[in-house]
Amino acid sequence: MRRVLLLIKGCRFTHRFCHLISGLCRHLSILAVSRHLGIRWETVKNIDKAYLMETLPALDPAQLAGLEYIGVDEVARAKGHDYMTVVYDMVGGHLIWVEAGRTAEVFSRFLKQLRPDTAHKIKAVSMDMGPAYQKAVRESLPMADIVFDRFHVMKNYSKAIHNQRRLEFRKADPSGKELMKGTHYLLLKNADKLNEKQSNKLQTLLESNSNLNTLYVLKEQLQALWSAPSFEGMSEQLENWCLIADQSHMLYLKKFAKSLRKHCVGICNYAKHKLTSARIEAGNVSIGMIRKRARGIRDTEYFKLKIRQSSIPDNQSILLRLN
Repeated sequence: MRRVLLLIKGCRFTHRFCHLISGLCRHLSILAVSRHLGIRWETVKNIDKAYLMETLPALDPAQLAGLEYIGVDEVARAKGHDYMTVVYDMVGGHLIWVEAGRTAEVFSRFLKQLRPDTAHKIKAVSMDMGPAYQKAVRESLPMADIVFDRFHVMKNYSKAIHNQRRLEFRKADPSGKELMKGTHYLLLKNADKLNEKQSNKLQTLLESNSNLNTLYVLKEQLQALWSAPSFEGMSEQLENWCLIADQSHMLYLKKFAKSLRKHCVGICNYAKHKLTSARIEAGNVSIGMIRKRARGIRDTEYFKLKIRQSSIPDNQSILLRLN
């Protein structure tokens, strides 16, 4: 007799059928699965949710062991809606926890569930520069270092470039405005990623605008910080960078330098641990794909289940075989 899964009172589906639905929903939108199988959208979603609730392995912090480096980030079901906290093992690359909310209390709940011997062995936590997760680490893992990832530092600097370029555009005469059109991405991309035409256009822009030239040169120097061999060397380079920024008359650059100084220890802890956010960003890409496939879903619990599913290798995909 085949096993059945009770979804709604009076409605039963075989596990084989639920496996089919959930396997398809991992790679296709609910709408596509609904149209393909001729089943209502809500029924497809409910089948997938019920199957995941029954089959996904539990994420139990108390069972974790051997953690050295972890990373934490926030993700949203939709832009500005229903934020969640995701935690990764930065060595093994696995998702180890996901929960609704992005407060210090939410992350503290995970940290406090860790066994004492596991918590004491955590050397560092990678995160962005938001204060909530910092607070949780300082309270629950006082011996662990906080490492602010390079991605978010450079992202904030890109915002400073964007804002200053907008000011320069407003001040420019008609010929200057024409020269600046289509150059935003040129200022942000690394020089070795530009073709000859783009390089020539960028060089012309920088020669005509001293503020943008300063921002571009400082961008190159800022990226070089992460090549420093030690914490002390990186701290010294960062302070020298900030001193140059302080001498400019650009408000956005000075504000960024002030933020760098404020977060200096967390940024320079990279030199001690060489911890990057690559695993977190890879996870965010997968979550972004879930968001695209799950348009119209307002079920936060279902979104959390889909995040957990994305972290598990798809070794038995229904698109490859049906067991």
